[in-house]
Amino acid sequence: MKAVLKNQGGLRKEVKVGFSWTTFFFGFFPALFRGDLKWAVIMLVIEAILGSFTLGIGAWISGIVFAFVYNKIYIKELIEKGYQPANDDSRALLENNQIISKTA
Repeated sequence: MKAVLKNQGGLRKEVKVGFSWTTFFFGFFPALFRGDLKWAVIMLVIEAILGSFTLGIGAWISGIVFAFVYNKIYIKELIEKGYQPANDDSRALLENNQIISKTA
């Protein structure tokens, strides 16, 4: 499922909601390619630390955890930067996945 977000300048971003298969398979690279340097570095450091102590198994486990949460983190950071749902379908999708609160 994808949601469309837009900012005040008219820039639109189509973002996936839910499990991140790209993060699952490629680790921190999707965050790096999206320009989300903060989370790319955080993921890289955590995977390196856990992987070094567990012969790589810890990096694999942290990759699974990030695959479940990264898209939600990315969308919340876009909203903090001023992006808003571009249409009612996107708003409903984000509300149903508890990324934004339901408006009264």
